[in-house]
Amino acid sequence: MIPVVHHPAYVAAAPARSTYRWNKNGLIRDLLEAEPAVAWHTPAPMPPEWLEAVHDPDYVAEVLEARVPREKERRIGFPVTRAVANRAAVVPGGTWLAAGIALEQGFAANTAGGSHHALADTGAGYCVFNDLAVAAVRLVEEGSVRRLLVVDCDVHQGDGTASLLAGREGLATYSIHAAKNFPVRKARSTVDVPLADGTGDDEYLETLERTLAALLDDQRPELVLYQAGVDPFAGDRLGRLALTLEGLRAREELVARMMRRRGIPLASTVGGGYGDDALEIARRHVGAIVTLGKAFGLGERATALDREQLTSRRASSDRRPMIVGIPQRTVPDTVAS
Repeated sequence: MIPVVHHPAYVAAAPARSTYRWNKNGLIRDLLEAEPAVAWHTPAPMPPEWLEAVHDPDYVAEVLEARVPREKERRIGFPVTRAVANRAAVVPGGTWLAAGIALEQGFAANTAGGSHHALADTGAGYCVFNDLAVAAVRLVEEGSVRRLLVVDCDVHQGDGTASLLAGREGLATYSIHAAKNFPVRKARSTVDVPLADGTGDDEYLETLERTLAALLDDQRPELVLYQAGVDPFAGDRLGRLALTLEGLRAREELVARMMRRRGIPLASTVGGGYGDDALEIARRHVGAIVTLGKAFGLGERATALDREQLTSRRASSDRRPMIVGIPQRTVPDTVAS
């Protein structure tokens, strides 16, 4: 079974003056319900103290109390209503839960998250709290892992994640993105891989494998948080690259293969995907989740190699085991908005 994390709060009503496709997460859930081998998990909101471990406490309070100043809402791209605030608190909990499940099963997916533009004292670019940074800091500080890598394959650089995690012990960041896309002012990741407009499947995949393999072997992470944005797709409204659907599928297979060879668990988040057809975008995201799950040997019988690598990794690591106690459910309990 492919472990999938989802919460009803992910499907929030669209606030006024918003161009973000708020029904995307509900459509992702609906499409995954049709998959025969998905195990559902429900996260709890991220406790405020862990949000404040990454974000400015005043900004955390502004969001949770739904009183974000207008200038910050303009940077985010939509008003922070009470429903948006609830969603913002739950999404980092989903990424953290997916990471805990991945440590036990090899892979898990959050049906939201990848909010890589959020900074310490403000959101930006449709991102409110940076779930990747919050989950990464909590996982290391709680002792679940000693070394963690955030791998960001969204078409936009993961500037917020790079800024928030810079200099923190045990944490590293990787971003492969369109060089001329948002944000205009880039941050400095551990490794940045800027690509020219129009980069297609072959060049993208070769560059990804070469640059990421070197970082994996240098950092030796015990866990990867993966921002699996599908906006490098040639038809994406906000992308500048030219991957095909087959290229996106090959990307997920490549990432999974690189992790499995090294015995590294991976937790994925959805990241970016933009256009007028929300269902088409959701299909791209679901394709990423299902491809990753199958590539990790889930949704089918795990291979002997998978079992041997994960068993060996647990035996050789002195990390405190993550306890995953959230009950599974078979059918999410909201309808798509």
